[in-house]
Amino acid sequence: MLVDWIFELTFSFKLLLAFFIGAVIGWDREKSGHEAGIRTFGLISLGSCAFGLISIYSTGTDIGRIAAQIIPGIGFICGGIIFREQGGHLKGITTAATLWCSAASGMAIAFDMYVVGLINCLIILCFLSLKNTRLWRFIQPKKKATLLEPVEANENPEIKVKESV
Repeated sequence: MLVDWIFELTFSFKLLLAFFIGAVIGWDREKSGHEAGIRTFGLISLGSCAFGLISIYSTGTDIGRIAAQIIPGIGFICGGIIFREQGGHLKGITTAATLWCSAASGMAIAFDMYVVGLINCLIILCFLSLKNTRLWRFIQPKKKATLLEPVEANENPEIKVKESV
């Protein structure tokens, strides 16, 4: 009976730690003004940990079966975050990638890889904090300006572009 109680406490600790790690990452995204925040990241990390624990302690023979389905499931959720703005710019890629990495932290904790989960969280936070630094401006390629010239209604736009190049 005591062993079962300790077992349940260990599960609870893992779930709380996974939620905490995801929530910390979500807090960073939320303070930056992104839609996905503390709840989203915390729940994704928590759910990944819970499915990982179910995978490990289920009675089936293949413990990787449930855990392997976390990756495409999170990918599906992340795909819903990415959209194209007017002008063709993609928005939400960093949030989706961060969400995916947050799920990896939850899975790591489920599989008793606490250090991996925590280091993953720290790497995510460090990477996200680089955005407004000099190092980031040095790493980012310079964006080239495109000059668009007005085209008359009867002109072929391809000819106009070829002439300007």
